Formats: sequence, structure tokens, C-alpha cells
Amino acid sequence: MQENSIPFHRPSIGPEELQAVREVLESRWLTTGPVTQQFERDFASFVGCKYAVAVNSCTSALHIALDAVGITAGDEVLVPSYTFAATAEVVVYLGARPVLCDSLPGEFNIDPADAARRITPKTRAIIAVHIAGEPCDLRALRKLAELHSIHLIEDAAHALPASYDGQRIGSISEITAFSFYATKTITTGEGGMLTTNDQAYATRASVMRLHGISGDAWKRYTNQGSWYYEIIDAGFKSNMPDLLAALGIAQLKKAEAFHLRRREIADFYLRTFSGMDELEMPPTGNVNTTHSWHLFILRLRSEMLSSSRSDLIQQLKQAGIGSSVHFIPLHLHPYYRDHYGYCSGDFPHAEDAFMRCISLPIYPDMSDAEVKRVATTVEQFIQKNCRRQHAYAG
Repeated sequence: MQENSIPFHRPSIGPEELQAVREVLESRWLTTGPVTQQFERDFASFVGCKYAVAVNSCTSALHIALDAVGITAGDEVLVPSYTFAATAEVVVYLGARPVLCDSLPGEFNIDPADAARRITPKTRAIIAVHIAGEPCDLRALRKLAELHSIHLIEDAAHALPASYDGQRIGSISEITAFSFYATKTITTGEGGMLTTNDQAYATRASVMRLHGISGDAWKRYTNQGSWYYEIIDAGFKSNMPDLLAALGIAQLKKAEAFHLRRREIADFYLRTFSGMDELEMPPTGNVNTTHSWHLFILRLRSEMLSSSRSDLIQQLKQAGIGSSVHFIPLHLHPYYRDHYGYCSGDFPHAEDAFMRCISLPIYPDMSDAEVKRVATTVEQFIQKNCRRQHAYAG
């Protein structure tokens, strides 16, 4: 790595996080305990929901969410093709079938109209993924779910602290799953959270995240607990330890400031790139939504350029700048081809987004100079490779 390189992501960790972890280490209680419970209370208050259940990943949160609403073998769950592996694989865990859906034309999020066409008598749920932090059309998806009596679950791995119609994501649908992976808007290294306003779902999630053991199982090794326990279902090992929750508490206190900085960077990129016809800007939502700006995804208009996305990625790399591609649609992967018969061409809007997209660095730890350096490198690439070079002459 170059000495002055700009990685695709760099976590914002300060003395508050170090102190929080130190206090847990000094307490000698490392696994799920009182700090995790405090993180759950803090998070529920932050997003405006009644219940929050901390787990070890967003994948686990989605898995437990599907279990809570009763998804089982033979059921079908609508999932966008344009998403990460976790969104669909949790459906497979429960023996159900992931039914892939296309993206909105010219966008990334699931197309409610395409989802509607794929509903069958076996459909039991829809998972809405807020790609890059732009909220999905929840009004349309909720109407669809109510019309067909199916569950609506949100994959909000990218969406803290996004909002829709004045409500924070995490307080709206039956169940929402968040990620605290190392690159996310707040991080615990690894971790996730399930949020809901339904007490039954919260109780089920709390039990299933720790082996299906009833009650406050984590207290078995404290003075307040008992050695006796009962297993009421075949649960999972998905609990969050206090060590990670301590990070989460410290990070959550900074979530608003982190979001403000992400918006500043996104605004700078948008101002810089919006005059370049060769670049298509990311969807920014509308007046009823707040974008979290977890990702900044540009799309290249390849027909207007003499070089490819791979060339841009390489130029950024040579300049010491990390980038990424979000996402390779699920239907293009061997597993979904071999097991469900999907193939190239099935979801044209998702494929179009994937073939042209590139994610640029956007995180609070970036300096203004780093942000400008990323933007300048992209500008230089466009100026050098645009087919209408006279447009940028002088």
C-alpha cells in the first residue's frame, strides 16, 4: 500500500471506542451481557422502534427475522437480484426459495412492479434492500405486502441513519436488519441488529439468537442467574458480545456527525461530477427520504468513453485510491444459475447497473484533500477518455 494511499474504507475509531472496550476488558465480562443490553436500548431509541436485538451480523438478523415471521421449507421470498449474498442465502437456510426481482429502471433498489409480477401462492415475504443507503419505495412495497398478506422485511445494512416519510429506517416495517460490519456507517467490527415494534418477534429473536434457550441465558454465569435452563427450540449461535457492543455504543453517539460528513462528501462529488455527461449520478432519493450515503455509486456511460470501468479502477489504483463494485447481481452467480435456473438477461436493469457502476471512497475519516484527490482522479480519467474531448478543452 502506498504511504499516502486512500483505501476504499477506513473506520473512524477514536479514544471513546478505545475507552469503551477497555472498560469491558477490565470488567472481565466479555460475552453478551449488560453492555449489549445497553446498546440495544440505545439503538432502539435512536431509530425510534420499541425493540432492538443485537446479533453477530446483519446476516444473522435477516436469518432470525425470517424465522420470526415463520418462513419455512417450500415458501418463497422475494429478494432483489441486485444485492449482496446474505440477503438471499438466509432464505435458503430455512429451506425456502429466493425469488429474484429486478431493479427499478436506471436505479439500484427493487422494482415493486417487477416484484408484484413474481408473487405466487407460495410467496410469504419480501426483503427490501436499501442499496447504498437510499430508502426503497416502502409505500409501494407495503401496499403490495398488505394486498397479498405477506411480510415486509427491510435489509438496512446500508441504511443507518436513513429515513422515509419522516421516520427512521428501522421503525417502519415489521422487522429491519442492520449491519455493523467494518465498512458500515457505524461499526462494531462484525455485528448486526434486528429492530421491530412487535414484542413477539423481539422475544423470538432473543431466544433464537442463543441456542433457543429461554430466559436471560447469558446470566447463567452471574450471581443473578441460575444454572437451570430450557431449550424451547433449535436455535442459532448469533449473539453479540459486550466487547463489540461497547464499540457500538461509542459509535452510535457519533452516528449523526458521521452522517453529516458523508453528506458533505456526497455533495462535493455530486457538484464535481454532475456536469459530466459521461457519468450518471447515484439516485439521491426524494423530499420524503433521507439518504445515509453509505456508498457513492457512479455509473459510467460506456458509449461515451473510449476506456472501460476496469481502466478507471486501474487508474484509481495507480493513484493509490481504493474503489469497489456494488454488486454483482445474484442471478449471474453459479449458485443461483445451477440451483434455480437464472441466467444472464433475466434482470436487465440490475445487469445494466452492475455493468456500469463503481463505488468511490466515502467515509467520515476522509480529509477534504483526500476527497478532492479522488474527484480529481476521476475527472482526469473522463477528460482523457471522453469521446467528445472538445467538451472539456481549456
